[in-house]
Amino acid sequence: MKKEVKVYLPMAADLIHNGHINIIKKASELGQVIVGLLTDKAVAKYKRVPFLTFQQRKFIAENIVGVHKVIAQEDDDYVSIIREVKPDYFVHGDDWKEGPQKNKRKRVLEVMKEIGGKVIEPEYTKDISSTKLHELIKEIGTTPDIRRRKLKRLIDSKPIVRILEAHSGLSGLIVESTKVLSSEGMELEFDGMWASSLTDSTLRGKPDIEAVDLTSRLTSINDILEVTTKPIIYDGDTGGKPEHLNFTVKTLERLGVSAIIIEDKIGLKKNSLFGTEVDQQQDSIESFCHKIKTAKNAQVTSEFMVIARIESLILQAGMKDALTRAKSYIDSGVDGIMIHSREKTPNEIFEFCLEYKKFRSHKPLIVVPSSYNKTKEKELINHGVKVVIYANQLLRSSYPSMIKTAKSILNNSRSYESSKDMMTIKEILNLIPGGK
Repeated sequence: MKKEVKVYLPMAADLIHNGHINIIKKASELGQVIVGLLTDKAVAKYKRVPFLTFQQRKFIAENIVGVHKVIAQEDDDYVSIIREVKPDYFVHGDDWKEGPQKNKRKRVLEVMKEIGGKVIEPEYTKDISSTKLHELIKEIGTTPDIRRRKLKRLIDSKPIVRILEAHSGLSGLIVESTKVLSSEGMELEFDGMWASSLTDSTLRGKPDIEAVDLTSRLTSINDILEVTTKPIIYDGDTGGKPEHLNFTVKTLERLGVSAIIIEDKIGLKKNSLFGTEVDQQQDSIESFCHKIKTAKNAQVTSEFMVIARIESLILQAGMKDALTRAKSYIDSGVDGIMIHSREKTPNEIFEFCLEYKKFRSHKPLIVVPSSYNKTKEKELINHGVKVVIYANQLLRSSYPSMIKTAKSILNNSRSYESSKDMMTIKEILNLIPGGK
């Protein structure tokens, strides 16, 4: 019998376009095409999490003419899968000859030579890509359901999820669009937004004592929702009374917010970074577990997350108390644990992380490194942290800039000297879509 010629074609296949069809057509001319469909985790290692889920992408790929079989590609490095499948041909667009995939290509060439196969590199289809299509989709917008479920997908797919505070539509656009290239040529961006009670209060010139009610805070949330597509985590402070929390959860979930974080304190809310310098009282485990159950019972969808923020280290109740509370909160159905500290080093956070890893039942671990801000994300990942929240940096950085400009105008009796520190009027008009 004639030997079956196997052609391996790795794809993310997020949004199918003519470039995908072209390369599948060329691959099918060589033999039976096996599409190695990259999982969300594999894609997230080198770019954003796909717009479509793995199962949605798999269903589409299986129904494309020329595709013989679709298998899961669990890693973005193809060496192990090549040795397993042993294809006669490995097909990849020639766009990987330069940039961050250059070393990956070198390894593929070596292993294909080792097994007696050949690498085929069709010319990359110019002027089209799923990344460009994704940007166009973002311009159209999103829906509450699509936005709300994103956070869980990100947590499941990425080593760490980066969340940055947003307090307005403009700051939301900054979180949405800011990107940089790493030293390895990888594109880095924030994954979502933190709706902080501290920045919401400060923006209104009010103290951070839950003085801004839900209705007022929802105005800021709506401003952000209207111009962005990334998931939002809501800072719920203490959550208020369980009867009120019930309505808060329903409202946030309906709007498309992905999660609420509530802290285990009672009484007049004081910012955690004051620690024991001010009078703060921690809720009992039994009472806070009741609050968690109330929040979980209020939600309608399975995607919405209720996250418990443990204040034991802030209030010097000790590591044992923090770990006891974490276990109890998980047993009560919470979707994540946020452990907080006001220390300048991450030592007690890392100690908690090491003990937390020993739990039989785990939920995603969230940290807010405001005080221990020298800590790199890689260290957090190594200790099992899944979400890092940069909780107030945008508003804090805007205030000194405004003060500097105000003083410059007073000192110089004109605004010319401060112009170098500002955007031009044209730039600010062009910043907002439709602003021309």
